[in-house]
Amino acid sequence: VSLQTGLPLFFSCFFFNTVTCYCHLNVCFGLYSDNVNRRAFKESVKPGWYYFGRKMDVADFEWIMWFSTFRNHILFALTGHVIFAKIFTLITPKHRSLIFGVYGGLAVLVTMGWTFIALVLSHCIILYSVALVKKKWMCFAAGLATLASIKLEPYNSWQETLVTGSFDLQDILFYGGCGFSIMRCISFALENCEKKDGNYTFTDLLKYNFYLPFFFFGPIMTFDRFHAQATNTQLTRKEREMWNITAKALLHLGVIMVVDVFFHYLYILTIPSDMKLVTKLSDWCLAGLAYSNLVYDWVKSAVMFGVINTVATLDHLDPPQPPKCITMLYVFAETHFDRGINDWLCKYVYDYIGGNHDKIFKELLATVSTFCITTLWLGPCEVVYIWSFFNCFGLNFELWVAKFFSLPPFSTIEGAMGEAMSRRIRGVFNAANFWAIVLYNVLSLNSLEFAKLVGRRLIFRGFPLSTLSVLLVTYCGVQLVKERERQQALLQDQEPVKPVDGGKEKAE
Repeated sequence: VSLQTGLPLFFSCFFFNTVTCYCHLNVCFGLYSDNVNRRAFKESVKPGWYYFGRKMDVADFEWIMWFSTFRNHILFALTGHVIFAKIFTLITPKHRSLIFGVYGGLAVLVTMGWTFIALVLSHCIILYSVALVKKKWMCFAAGLATLASIKLEPYNSWQETLVTGSFDLQDILFYGGCGFSIMRCISFALENCEKKDGNYTFTDLLKYNFYLPFFFFGPIMTFDRFHAQATNTQLTRKEREMWNITAKALLHLGVIMVVDVFFHYLYILTIPSDMKLVTKLSDWCLAGLAYSNLVYDWVKSAVMFGVINTVATLDHLDPPQPPKCITMLYVFAETHFDRGINDWLCKYVYDYIGGNHDKIFKELLATVSTFCITTLWLGPCEVVYIWSFFNCFGLNFELWVAKFFSLPPFSTIEGAMGEAMSRRIRGVFNAANFWAIVLYNVLSLNSLEFAKLVGRRLIFRGFPLSTLSVLLVTYCGVQLVKERERQQALLQDQEPVKPVDGGKEKAE
């Protein structure tokens, strides 16, 4: 970058960073609350740091389960998996996938009982039998019918009664284990349809399904990827791979500590449940509260999947990466909080039907089909219906707008203007799109009432001052993201081609 263009770029980035950082700090100070003794906070704010006199936000059961209540149980199970996997990988690398399945099956049996194992095996047997027919539509029909049986009444309640015992995690582990198991079975069935010669064995399905790190909480690896990696006997590590794994594990630990601090000072998960308090917040704080809830949900997904992915990487697997940060998103096409489910849906539904995603009707059919399956996966209810509708609409609306502005005279006008001006204009639309993503997704995290209140305050009651100021700050953030993406693209273009023997690898 020349000095002539570099200085304006530097000052622009400095200005954008200053604006966004100031507004983030301003929102944090606005949300800092000493109202922990409010009656509405009684259920979700519990004793925390005694010596600092701070109570803790425990509204998110999933986070508390992972990193507080059942932390030791989860660590024990995953540590046992790592130890057994390492020992048998060294002794008999050819059969390590079998050891993964046996250990996972025994862990599930001890945790949930033989009736749960029998239920999961019945799902596996049904879908494996259908997979032998090698008809994709039959595999999808049987798979979705099986998934519906654990998502819809009265079938889910009947199956849940088959699991004996009672403990705090039973519901979470039952629906998580059954749900992810069925999605893996569907992937197995569809990949078996693609297999030209013969069929995969039932043992292959069990080894894939009972891999413990993925069993209860995901993420989902499609069968073709898991099978190829788990049966690979050429086990090597790239240079500095173990260092990178350790660094990521320490990073996750640091993020967990930061989240713990936020839970003791910013009650972002509990405040939305107290509508009386929410209505007293300023427009800025309300917008920041909605945004921070999405950021937290991304952090939770990144950390939980990151911990599981660390274990999977130690097993020489390449699991789905954590989702893209909500701060980096400004298009619906990249919006997801579970990359495993996203990859599954893209491979078997969205890309399969939508093709290149440049035809309006095919894109509409692909998105409607994708969100119908997503609705079933999440569990049909009013909030999920609304969430699916608006996200489906947002994904299609992006294509419609892109198609419209690709026509003359708009395409001619954009071609005549400079790249910088084009990026500024696109940044304005992306800023509005970012808040559409926030509003469409915050209702699934909090409540429909909270999402409606945020929408009314930012679009109607806060117009024009609050609306335009929030969009201005978002515009600054979008420009920073675009600049980062531009620099990454330049680095990739300038990256020299490595020689064939340049990628040093070492045996574990």
